[in-house]
Amino acid sequence: MDILHCDLNNFYASVEQAINPQLKGKFVAVSGNPATRSGIILAKNTAAKQMGVKTGEAIWEAKQKCPQLVCVPPHFEYYSHFSKRVREIYEQYTDRVEGFGLDECWLDVTHSKIFGTPFEIAEKLRSEVRQKTGLTISVGVSFTKTFAKLGSDLKKPDATTVISRENFKKVVWPLSVGEMLFIGPHTSQKLNAMGIFTLGDLAMADTDLLRKRFGIVGERLQNCALGLDCEEVRRADVHREIKSVGHGTTALRDMTCYKDAETVLCVLSEMVATRLRRYGMYGSVVHVDIRRNDLTHEAKQKTVPKTFVAKEIYNAGKELLHSIWRGGADKPLRSLSVNVSALSDVSSGVQMALWEEKNEKQQQLEFSLDKIRKKFGFDVIGTANTLHNDLVSKNMASEEDLLPFKR
Repeated sequence: MDILHCDLNNFYASVEQAINPQLKGKFVAVSGNPATRSGIILAKNTAAKQMGVKTGEAIWEAKQKCPQLVCVPPHFEYYSHFSKRVREIYEQYTDRVEGFGLDECWLDVTHSKIFGTPFEIAEKLRSEVRQKTGLTISVGVSFTKTFAKLGSDLKKPDATTVISRENFKKVVWPLSVGEMLFIGPHTSQKLNAMGIFTLGDLAMADTDLLRKRFGIVGERLQNCALGLDCEEVRRADVHREIKSVGHGTTALRDMTCYKDAETVLCVLSEMVATRLRRYGMYGSVVHVDIRRNDLTHEAKQKTVPKTFVAKEIYNAGKELLHSIWRGGADKPLRSLSVNVSALSDVSSGVQMALWEEKNEKQQQLEFSLDKIRKKFGFDVIGTANTLHNDLVSKNMASEEDLLPFKR
């Protein structure tokens, strides 16, 4: 396979500069609340990055490093618009375009030889995106999705990096395990504890030990490091085949009261909402499934206005939970799951609540969380009751991340 991974450089900040020419040549950051000193940095341009500004730090910390920093609020409607424009450029070269958030895509150009070699296609894409949108992309060219992603990360901004069958051991294997897609902080720590620090270490590790520690996922991760993963790039319309998005868990201890169950429900709602936004979809049916410690089972669902917002999914789920379980007066719960169905594409043209004023602040907050979690891991940030509890494993979110591309 010939695969490209295209990553829009400093996407949020670059779009802000594109829509506001007065920001050209300045140190720019997109932040949660630029009107106060208590917000955090969500994204920054190259100039700000060179001054040491980091994603996730407080605005006041960033301005200590870069006093000239201009902070602007996020405008997700524009990010969505530019993302769609760039994706339309990609789809002129292949129908196999798989998005990963608003700013990243894999392209399978195996059958696109009419446009040139994979490297030549990458160069054409960089030029065309720059000319038509004013944005820049970094492109990784390789024979697997994992290595293509690594390639786009290695050289930024506005560059093309080739990782071939001939050079991947030299280029990839010296990198730390945390550089590989879907190996988050928790998995890195576990691998480090096994004496596995680089991707070369992972490639050469004892497969039986990896399988014993991580199950089949350990073997898959090793195959990724060896360049043996054969995960295909999905067609541009593959997400329409998804019927529902859900997540469930068996709690670390039985849930004996509503507070316990609502804590787990909150975590699950955030995970489901994050995946919906990643897919570019929203749903209108929320389904809650419970299993008591005597293994009796009960489930219920309700129709809601189209959403991919965790708070709205949680509120619907909470109502369902209270209707099928009596809390402390009932038998304790062992497991709980949340599922959202009746999915629709956010670009379908249906008038949705996405940018309505009544939900805009909550949506901006959750998109901001997506940005930070994508960089640092799912459980690096969240509500107080989701971060500090003895019910949900801290590894629950990363367990899903261990499954490369199975989204």
